Amino acid sequence: MSCWQTIQDYALRSLGIGERLLPREDFTLCQQITLIGSGLIWNVYFAVAALALGFGLAVALAVGKASRNRLARKLADWFILLFRGSPLFIQFFFAYFAFLSLKGQTALADPLTAAWLGATIILFCNTAAYTGEIFYGALRAIPRGDMEAAAAYGLTGWTRFRRITFPTMLRLAWPAYTNEAIFLFHATTLVFFSGFPAWQQRGDALYYASYFADKTFNPFVPYPILAGYFILLTLCIVLLFSRASKRLNRHLPRESQRRLRLRPNFMR
Repeated sequence: MSCWQTIQDYALRSLGIGERLLPREDFTLCQQITLIGSGLIWNVYFAVAALALGFGLAVALAVGKASRNRLARKLADWFILLFRGSPLFIQFFFAYFAFLSLKGQTALADPLTAAWLGATIILFCNTAAYTGEIFYGALRAIPRGDMEAAAAYGLTGWTRFRRITFPTMLRLAWPAYTNEAIFLFHATTLVFFSGFPAWQQRGDALYYASYFADKTFNPFVPYPILAGYFILLTLCIVLLFSRASKRLNRHLPRESQRRLRLRPNFMR
């Protein structure tokens, strides 16, 4: 089988398109690169969905934690403590069995035990908690002069938040938020170890890497391929977030704009 035929058969296998059976023998480098890349589609989906949904909740958590309302502060504090204080793998474990207990009681609860929804919810809550703390720190770091200038211009309430507070908070928090986005992409590999099953062997990138490592008894081919894919993804994230950072800081003099540098967290 040619490499081009392998790509046609397996490039979208993780989505249920193409060849259903996995190769059983005579594994080629092209098969490993193609299938691991196919599984990476799910890792990208988990990360993008969690980041997109978690951003809004993170802003709400930061505002709630900085609020004068005691109830809002406590709710934000406890949510952040719960999802920052416990390991992500444990969150996957308990969430899966909680969702499993709801299965069958209502049709709406059935998809929760699938990785595409259940795992995404946990990743969404986890990144919202970490990002909420980042945004809260940025809110506390907003220069007092900016708020005084906004008050002098008569900006109050939602108008001041939309035009002054939120953009400044985002600009200050962006380097740390970039780091959180990178970590979240890497954390999507934990879905493979969680209780959420890979339906019809349509797993993520680590699922296919582990399959080839088990079949060939040689982990030094599939796992470096997996690492290479994630390094490329990290470079893409840094590039996209760097462009966004330039957009956020476009009003500053060029010499005052801070370059966005890659500073990955190796441990939470």
